[in-house]
Amino acid sequence: MDERSPLIIYPLSTEEPTNNGTPRRDSAPRSGTRKLSTFLGVVVPTLLAMFSVVLFLRIGFVVGQSGLYESVGMLILSYFIIGMTVLSVCAISTNGALDAGGAYYMISRALGPEFGGSIGIMFFFANVCGSALYILGLVENIVSMFGIPPGQEKNGVHVLPQSYWYEFFYATVLLLICLVVCLVGASIYAKATFLIFIVVMVVLIVVFISFFAVKEKIVTINITDGNVTHVLNGTFTGFKLSTLKDNVYPHYARDYTTGKMMSFATVFAVMFNGCTGIMAGANISGDLKNPSYSIPRGTITAVIFTYIIYNVLVLMISCTCDRTLLQNNYSFLRDINICPPLVTIGIYCSALSASMSNLIGASRILYALAKDKLFGMLLMPAKFTSRGGNPWVSVIMSWFLVQMVLFAGKLNTIAAIATIFFLLVYAAVGLACLALEWASAPNFRPTFRYFTWYTCILGILGCVTMMFLIQPIYASASIVFMLILLVCLHYLSPSHSWGFITQALIFHQVRKYLLMLDVRKDHVKFWRPQILLLVSNPENHKNLIIFANDLKKSGLFVLGHVRLEELDVLPSDPLQPRTDSWLQLVDELNIKAFVNLTLSNSVRYGAQQLLFISGLGGMRPNTVILGFYTRSTPEDLLKNDQELDRSTPFVYTSTVRTPPSENFSAWEYVAIISDSVKMSKNVVLARYFSEFDRSSICSLKGKDTYIDVWPLNLLRPDSATYVNTCSLFLLQMACVLNMVRSWKKAKLRLFLCVERDSGLRGQEVKLKQLLKDLRIKASIQTVIWDSVVALHWHKQVESADTAEEVYLNYPNNSIKISDDYLKAVNQMILGQNPMAPPAVRFLYLPRPPADTSIYNRFLNQVEAISRNLGPTLLIHGVSPVTSTEL
Repeated sequence: MDERSPLIIYPLSTEEPTNNGTPRRDSAPRSGTRKLSTFLGVVVPTLLAMFSVVLFLRIGFVVGQSGLYESVGMLILSYFIIGMTVLSVCAISTNGALDAGGAYYMISRALGPEFGGSIGIMFFFANVCGSALYILGLVENIVSMFGIPPGQEKNGVHVLPQSYWYEFFYATVLLLICLVVCLVGASIYAKATFLIFIVVMVVLIVVFISFFAVKEKIVTINITDGNVTHVLNGTFTGFKLSTLKDNVYPHYARDYTTGKMMSFATVFAVMFNGCTGIMAGANISGDLKNPSYSIPRGTITAVIFTYIIYNVLVLMISCTCDRTLLQNNYSFLRDINICPPLVTIGIYCSALSASMSNLIGASRILYALAKDKLFGMLLMPAKFTSRGGNPWVSVIMSWFLVQMVLFAGKLNTIAAIATIFFLLVYAAVGLACLALEWASAPNFRPTFRYFTWYTCILGILGCVTMMFLIQPIYASASIVFMLILLVCLHYLSPSHSWGFITQALIFHQVRKYLLMLDVRKDHVKFWRPQILLLVSNPENHKNLIIFANDLKKSGLFVLGHVRLEELDVLPSDPLQPRTDSWLQLVDELNIKAFVNLTLSNSVRYGAQQLLFISGLGGMRPNTVILGFYTRSTPEDLLKNDQELDRSTPFVYTSTVRTPPSENFSAWEYVAIISDSVKMSKNVVLARYFSEFDRSSICSLKGKDTYIDVWPLNLLRPDSATYVNTCSLFLLQMACVLNMVRSWKKAKLRLFLCVERDSGLRGQEVKLKQLLKDLRIKASIQTVIWDSVVALHWHKQVESADTAEEVYLNYPNNSIKISDDYLKAVNQMILGQNPMAPPAVRFLYLPRPPADTSIYNRFLNQVEAISRNLGPTLLIHGVSPVTSTEL
């Protein structure tokens, strides 16, 4: 192995792995079908496809209509477009192992199945139209030479009946000849094209000799218009300066075959078909010995050679033929040749070769599409191959579609459609190369280096511009059709492991913007919830996951999970195979969330890890949501190995044979809350969300939905106010929920707990003003709670003379709260609007006590207050989140 390439990767392979990890081979062995060399497999087919009908039958038409200057300009423009495309093709084809499918294979493996499949279909249609175009051009020449003009009888060589249906019949016979050759296989096709190549080169040499050898000659031209035949005289003048001057500038006239007025765009559409053969070698990439070597060298050689020949031929025609001859006799090269039958043979051979090239190219694209199963059962028959690996069914299917296109009847009729299809494919090839270059993927390192991102852009812009100049309606329709295919494939095609360039581009851009997201520039006006939801068993907490997704307000949403294991005693990380299952859950619930899994010997330390590592740069969770701790159902929190085999994979699991209560205690649960607050994370405890049904909330009609907010610290009525950080955070979160589309019809109810002699009106007015300043629409409901607050310990010590001493002696005041007070608070909450219970309640969650020994007492108090309240969020906010400024 070369020291410069220690790792060889074939990113373009289509072999699918079997269950045991070994590649699955197709029925036809690839080694048996890869027989063609660079010259026979790329240079010869590309040359013939690019010469074809345009060289012998339309080059005079182009010069006669557009003149020398515009003809040369068209060639420069055409070859500039295909030159940029060739650079992209060479880059992609030298970046890994190529298989059958040509441009489709390159695009699909670079841009993914959606783009590949849609562009593949467009390229298939382009080759189908191209094959029909060359057949029709050949029929046109046969009829002009051997056809009987309407109203006349057989005369000399004019022995073939001439009408639409007769011409269709001739085209069908010729297409059958192409079909037979393509059914035999690529090797016979290559041999046939080589013989045709020799003939075409000989004819081309004779054509150039004829320009010098033939003296001035008048050519009689018979033009049939309906049943009337007009006779014109065209002149071959030989090399004369006056002829050149007459042919310098454009002179657009009606096309004598279609009767339509020509223009730069219509002539360019016909001429560009002579440049669309650049993919002839790439189309049969599956039959080449070494496609990565052959495609760039063979294609570039053919392009340079044809460009020189076309320019020389245009110049010689401009110097020797008058416009009458060029505009009204597409077969003039035969009439001015020293050996006319030889030119006829060359026309027939080149047209048949180009048609076969497009037919076999279309069949290979169809076969590749069927093999990749992008269209399911629709293209399944196209996968069948002969023993030699020839996809004979796809050849027949392609032949049938070419037969349908032959109904168009005239070459110039379908020239624009075929050209637009080819231009669209060339633009897609440039886009694929551009995407790979911009993604900066380390594995994109083609051996062909003569391209840059701006050559790709120039090629794309050139193709798209010419599409709309040629025929805006056809161009728009083809793009719309491709986009419809793309959308259908996105939703209906099976998944493939080819890699998606969109992921590489997204990564590249996200990394750049994450670096620009500076936490030092954060402002409270643009605060949004960034949520880390700690989940034990998501199968039992899907309702909470969906609800948390509503709370994020376009912010970050991370599902965090702790697996109770020790990596030291495991052979490998057990979390990696679980990630896909979690992502499947995200897709199933249709939420926008990331997944973060960690391994730890305790839930608390695992939660600390998640708090430290979740997020990246300026996108880190600022709010932690936990399900409520419940002793009665520890199986929701932990499951042992014995249950794992028959249960969902989304569980806390542990190989340690200890009871759940010891693995995850109430003390540890409160410790997680305390750790979160210490890390400046807002904390949300979600209770009774197993009873929550979001679908029923959204579908309620004629019935009001309520969101209740209790912004007072019910455990400390002596010290809390309605305007502290935590209370405002409650209001903000309730408002965020109310802004979600499915919750917009819900009504916010804000409960103001006051004592009768404390000035009710003043507090309510202040709270209304606060809501107005915060732009929060909510109704305020005043609750007189004298009888409840009288049970709180601070009321009982207020009458004592030693009240100050009592406060000093009880630094942990929460231990003095009686059960009667907690029960009274709970009943007070339940007693509000019993006929219109809320969909969800927001309660103030006090900060956990500093004394860790009373964590259990704290949790008992929180549990008592929120008992039987239905879906409830207990919230402790540590960061300012509201702003009254513009």
